[in-house]
Amino acid sequence: MILKPWREIAEPHSDVREGKFQQAEFAADLSRVHAGTANAEYQNPALFFQRTFITEGMRLLLDSVVKRLAGKGGDPVIQLQTAFGGGKTHTMLAVYHLAKGEAPASDLQGVPAILDAAGVTELPKARIAVLDGIKSSPNQPVVREGQSIRTLWGDLAWQLGGADGFNLVAEADASGTSPGKEVLADLLGRYAPCVILIDELVAYVRQFEDGKSLAGGTFDSNLSFAHALTEALKAVPTAVLLASLPESDKEAGSQRGVRALEALAHCFGRVQALWKPVATEEAFEIVRRRLFSNINDKLAMESVCRAFADYYIDNRDDFPQETQDSKYLERLIHAYPVHPEVFDRLYEDWSTLDNFQRTRGVLKLMAKVIHRLWKDGNNDPLIMPGSLPLMDADTLNEVLYYLPQGWTPVIERDVDGERSETWEIENKDTRFGSVQACRRAARAIFLGSAPSTANQGVRGLELERVILGVAQPGQQPNLFKDALRRLGDRLHYLNHANNRFWLDTRPNLRREMEERKRRFQDREDVFPAIREGVQRRLASGVFGGIHIFTGSGDVPDDWALRLVVLPPDAAFSKSGQSLAIERATEILKKRGDQPRFKQNRLIFVAADYDSVSRLKDHVRSHLAWRSIVGDYKDNRIVLDNLMAKQAQASMDQAEETVRRMIRETYKWLLAPVQEARPGKGLSDMVWEHFPLNPGAQNWSQEIERVLKENELLISEWAPIHLAKVLKDWFWKEDAKDASALNVWQQSCQQLYLPRLKDDTVFQRTMAAGAESRDFFGFAQGKEDGRYIGFSYGKRTSLIMDSSLLLVEPLTAAAYMEALRAAEEASRAQAVGAGAGATTSVPVGGGEPLRVEDSAKGGYQAGGATAGQSAKKQFYGSIDLDPIQAKRQFADLVDEVVQQFTLRPGVKVRIAVEIQAESPSGFDDGLQRAVKENCNVLKFKSAEFETGD
Repeated sequence: MILKPWREIAEPHSDVREGKFQQAEFAADLSRVHAGTANAEYQNPALFFQRTFITEGMRLLLDSVVKRLAGKGGDPVIQLQTAFGGGKTHTMLAVYHLAKGEAPASDLQGVPAILDAAGVTELPKARIAVLDGIKSSPNQPVVREGQSIRTLWGDLAWQLGGADGFNLVAEADASGTSPGKEVLADLLGRYAPCVILIDELVAYVRQFEDGKSLAGGTFDSNLSFAHALTEALKAVPTAVLLASLPESDKEAGSQRGVRALEALAHCFGRVQALWKPVATEEAFEIVRRRLFSNINDKLAMESVCRAFADYYIDNRDDFPQETQDSKYLERLIHAYPVHPEVFDRLYEDWSTLDNFQRTRGVLKLMAKVIHRLWKDGNNDPLIMPGSLPLMDADTLNEVLYYLPQGWTPVIERDVDGERSETWEIENKDTRFGSVQACRRAARAIFLGSAPSTANQGVRGLELERVILGVAQPGQQPNLFKDALRRLGDRLHYLNHANNRFWLDTRPNLRREMEERKRRFQDREDVFPAIREGVQRRLASGVFGGIHIFTGSGDVPDDWALRLVVLPPDAAFSKSGQSLAIERATEILKKRGDQPRFKQNRLIFVAADYDSVSRLKDHVRSHLAWRSIVGDYKDNRIVLDNLMAKQAQASMDQAEETVRRMIRETYKWLLAPVQEARPGKGLSDMVWEHFPLNPGAQNWSQEIERVLKENELLISEWAPIHLAKVLKDWFWKEDAKDASALNVWQQSCQQLYLPRLKDDTVFQRTMAAGAESRDFFGFAQGKEDGRYIGFSYGKRTSLIMDSSLLLVEPLTAAAYMEALRAAEEASRAQAVGAGAGATTSVPVGGGEPLRVEDSAKGGYQAGGATAGQSAKKQFYGSIDLDPIQAKRQFADLVDEVVQQFTLRPGVKVRIAVEIQAESPSGFDDGLQRAVKENCNVLKFKSAEFETGD
């Protein structure tokens, strides 16, 4: 739905449209009208009422004046006490033209209805006296037709009755003393019906110093005159007084002005009828009457207003509660073509400024706004807070006039103008630029927050009210919320807290933050901060070590699985040359200057090239906020409570952003891969890349998941896979067994072999395959063609050292069968008499080989020979090499001791005798250490001797 622009429905007055109005036109001047020298719109009664909206307060006041002048009641004294610019003088002018009767009542728009309501068919012409406290001087008499008039009562008498009237108070005028109530009643009675209009009386009275007499009398004599006048008016039924008094002590001026206001307010208070000030809704019509000539298309106007009202209801969560009331449609219609929010901000916020007059100030400002919008061809359906053309010099000067110093750079940099941040953002982001989202939002915030005062409880404009000032039917409120977030990141004078936004002349902490950001360098500050962030979020998990931004020389070349995190300047890109690949290849191939052997133990994580710059910027922001908070806590900078809270909140938010950005940036897992097919050789090494999910709760677990799902890391390995690797790469025609330790080590070195989590996985796989005869057999060594500690198809205890062998299953089966056959043959031969001979079985089967008879010094194998008594005891002794004792003793246990312990009913006793000699003797430290260790190991005896 396309809404008709306001300019096609409401046409401004020609002076507003053409920008020919004078600033003073909006200032109603009672004295100039009385003297006949005012502007036509104020001097001409018909034109005045044509452009004047009769508010409820004005209607009641005019009704009272009409009744009073017609002798039908009404209030004798009416006090107009409203805020600066509240329409007091304008109301006095309405009374002036109504009472003077220079134009028939039928020509005065709105007046006939008032006369009808009061029951007055024809209003008599009244004499009018205007006493202007600013125009009159207490010590400078006024000369009228040769007569010097010194006092207010003298001036009043002359204006009502000329020389004859003045003669009634001539003596009081000459002496500066107030005439009595009776004299004033006589004066009013003679020249009734009459209207007395006293404006700015406090400004006149406050000029009298205590105890000092001037030409116009004294402070007390003027107060006495005011008292006597109000009393006299009660005695004259067709005389009425309208007097204006300031609303606040501040408007009263000096201390004497405050005293004068208190005294006059007390004096008028006894007989006054208070005048009701202009309501905001009435101000709508006042401004429309004065600035716009007419509404050309009322149906189109109502259509626009209804579209806005429906839009607010459809998006109820984004706008203030008041917009959901059906009365808001009425407000839109009454204020058209200006949005009610403009009037609310001007009347509720700007009117709190000392020099901003409620009605007059609004008229002056809006006249310039409308002129510029008309000139620029603005096609908005309503004139909204976001429509204010603050880039226009006249409009800008008008708003700056009411504000304290310092707002010019705020507007030029943050709000409006070709050099402003808002224009720059919109030029770069067409989503915002298409509806001027940033400029409109900044203008609305300015209008609602610039007139801040010391006694303002809560600063700023609520988010819903900002959206109210900018969003139009057909636009998404979320677009403006996004714009506000962007402004919060970019603007120097914009503040945001507790869902409120406001501009200030003091730069916000963001400007300080931006300046501090420039101090931080990549390698000295940013990279260490990223490293710290990565380190905090990575747990070792499956890795034996995690190396963050580490050079190749500092990444160990060992059997542990290691994760290497590359620095930001070695980022990965799927398109084009990638520095990550170059850096990872360098670390993979070398450890410092030496070649790296355990290449299959390294996995790499790299940053995304397109995200690195954003990560570095966010890290700089976090470092800047952290330095600000640190300086505040150390009393190096001064912040108010709100700014301190903002700094802490910004630091926390920046830290969370960095945490998120680290995960989003370091999203590539790199693994070196090499393909090899038996008999076809090896392919070139290639790098495979896999994305990591930045939203995963645990980063380390996510890395482990990707590794396992893509079979880059094996934490559980089936024996069949180990058997296949052995068959493909280790068992040969002439070598049917392979060193288990060598297989494990080769898997750590060769990229074409599976990458196991650790040697525990390898050992578990061997243990799982031990009970089966499908995969491999085991031997703890091989000597003279036979396997030592052979095991096949049964659970066994494995010690993975250099002697452990994995035997090809067919070879293991044949060997086991040969052992069984030899065992049976041995039993058969045991029944014969003579020297027992033993049988040795060569590896791989074949005919049993005869070995030396035990009588010739060889060791027997098998059972006792026939004809010999059974051997029931065994003694053996051996000398061990002190250097290789550990290995030799293990071999002794495996090869000898286990032969006895594996048989039931055999008791085995092992005694160890240790002798050590030193020509120079043993020092006390060694003796103490050896004795303590022997005690712990429960030696039966352990003594050092002199050896003499």
